[in-house]
Amino acid sequence: MTEKSKIETGFSSDARKDPRRVVFVTRKTSAKVTGDPGPQVMAYPHLMLRESIAFQVLVVALVAVALLWDAPLEQLANPLLTPNPAKAPWYFLGLQELLHYFPPFVAGILIPTFVVVALIVIPYFNVNVQGQPMWSADRPRRLRLFLAVLIALAIFLAWFDAWTVLVPTLVVGGMALYAYALPAETSAPVDSLRLRPVSWWVMTWFIFVAVVLTLVGTFFRGPGWSWVWPWGSHAG
Repeated sequence: MTEKSKIETGFSSDARKDPRRVVFVTRKTSAKVTGDPGPQVMAYPHLMLRESIAFQVLVVALVAVALLWDAPLEQLANPLLTPNPAKAPWYFLGLQELLHYFPPFVAGILIPTFVVVALIVIPYFNVNVQGQPMWSADRPRRLRLFLAVLIALAIFLAWFDAWTVLVPTLVVGGMALYAYALPAETSAPVDSLRLRPVSWWVMTWFIFVAVVLTLVGTFFRGPGWSWVWPWGSHAG
């Protein structure tokens, strides 16, 4: 009798032991599933019922908003009259605000390319899969590295007078330095700030900058992309 072929186990699915993101499974290998999967429920009716209720609540809310407020539509488009300022949709206003400070090649090509490349490359690196706090170990070295990055970024933004990016950067950097100075035993809300990993700080900075750029481009930019107050009147 021929001996049965053994099925070799592929990479472990335990992210702490083997922080792999991509696994190639061949005919003689299989992905190993470890740990307790936890409580499970059926898709129907548990999931689908909740999704149906959420969808109906969303429809009712949208109908109520549509009945109470009109859509912010402008007059018919006139090819002979270009609006001033000509604003992009809200999800592109952050890039349009960056174009006010940086050259078009930097704001329109380099920065979006770096963001996309980072999203592609980061999963291939052994990042902090255990979610350790940023200031948990080697605090002096991490503080020096953090200050170097923060100062270099602040000088770069100040050189281009990009204060709508500089202000959120300094706010998040100040929060991170405040978390570094916190003692080990503090109150629960403040202590949660001290226990945040690097990924949380980077994502918080990214979201904060994106929100500020979008809000400034939406409400505080008038004719010629000049600064205006939302409650003031301006021609354009």
